[in-house]
Amino acid sequence: MAAVEVNFDGLVGPTHNYAGLSYGNVASLNNAASYSNPKEAVLQGLAKMKAMHDLGLTQGVFAPHARPDINVLRRLGFTGTAEQVISKAFKADPVLVRACYSASSMWTANAGTVSPSADTLDGKVHFTAANLNNKFHRSLEPQTTTRLLKAMFNNEGYFSHHTHLPDQGFFGDEGAANHTRLGDEHGVQGLELFVYGASAFNSALPKPVKFPARQTLEASQAICRLHQLKPSSQLMIQQNPEVIDQGVFHNDVIAVGNANVLLCHEQAFLNQPLALQQIKDAYIGDKTLHIIEVPTAKVSVQDAVTSYLFNSQLVSLNNGKMLLVAPQECKNNQAVNSYIEEMILADNPIDKVQFFDLKQSMQNGGGPACLRLRVALNQQELAAVNPAVILNDSKYQQLCDWANKYYRDKLSNDDFADPNLLRESWQALDELTQHLQLGSVYPFQR
Repeated sequence: MAAVEVNFDGLVGPTHNYAGLSYGNVASLNNAASYSNPKEAVLQGLAKMKAMHDLGLTQGVFAPHARPDINVLRRLGFTGTAEQVISKAFKADPVLVRACYSASSMWTANAGTVSPSADTLDGKVHFTAANLNNKFHRSLEPQTTTRLLKAMFNNEGYFSHHTHLPDQGFFGDEGAANHTRLGDEHGVQGLELFVYGASAFNSALPKPVKFPARQTLEASQAICRLHQLKPSSQLMIQQNPEVIDQGVFHNDVIAVGNANVLLCHEQAFLNQPLALQQIKDAYIGDKTLHIIEVPTAKVSVQDAVTSYLFNSQLVSLNNGKMLLVAPQECKNNQAVNSYIEEMILADNPIDKVQFFDLKQSMQNGGGPACLRLRVALNQQELAAVNPAVILNDSKYQQLCDWANKYYRDKLSNDDFADPNLLRESWQALDELTQHLQLGSVYPFQR
């Protein structure tokens, strides 16, 4: 049965801010304490979604999380009404409050891992929300992410949802940012490539020294078991620890795959020649697997990190070719732009590039690929998805009007002491759940 890959892009939340919370993410650290522009951010993301829809692709919408997270502040000893909790917490620890206001759920590549039905023994699409336990502000997300996924994919006949992995470092799981799928078509069995940064239990495997490895081998193995993956549909590859220490905090900052194409930097994986041979040997399909290995001599790791070349999206077009959806920073980087021009003229399925202004997301450390969760669905499964989360022209206009109604133009540090920001954010999300027909997914609604 014909299948499509749907990109569910995260809507940027009303409290989008730069707090420098993500150690190991160079862009996040470099832009800490800068002014943020939530309205600009959400409209930039919506413009990318609309462009994908206009290309004839099926495009989905992933709702943001409710922020601030009052429940966690109460657990940390702050009491009173929601407004009083914020006031007390801000006086005691402004950095903590900014973390609880974080709109990091916008990067839905970290929302979870998805295995299409063609790869699973029970023939269902499987979802596991990531525990994201390496960073406090992101560790607040798994429960709400699971509720959102269940509200979007709410037919038990087609979709299977799992509780996120245990909340500690041995099973550190960062979701689809360290997972990609290769195969001839979206609807046939493929190879799910799990890239881990370190092993929690095997001290013989190398680890990064400066920055943490956020994805463990043990977490990836657990996801394979939960998703009932066919043995031939799973392969574990270790990320190069040396590039993690250069700011490559997720595999999707150094490699991206789609269908029968894997685009990666030549330093992406540990023992890369062996790793690439393992991928070639494990590939399922009759088509040629195109591995495009970008030489360091043409694009340095630093250029890859600052431009987010590999955090571009690769999408299949109706003509059988592929489009590289890249951030504007790739065009502005001479070395990266030159390589892209060379690549699209070469003998591979990528024959076009489209650049997008995603500066608000990029400054916080997330490019086009960070903003989307990929879900391969056959036609029956697509028909079973909550239709209100699928973008069309009217939904796009509705969401733009909604954002213009509720979002602020600018946020600074002092704004997080303003109780009106809390009320505005929750009111906006309460209305959004109606637009997307999600039900009561947020704690303040329950």
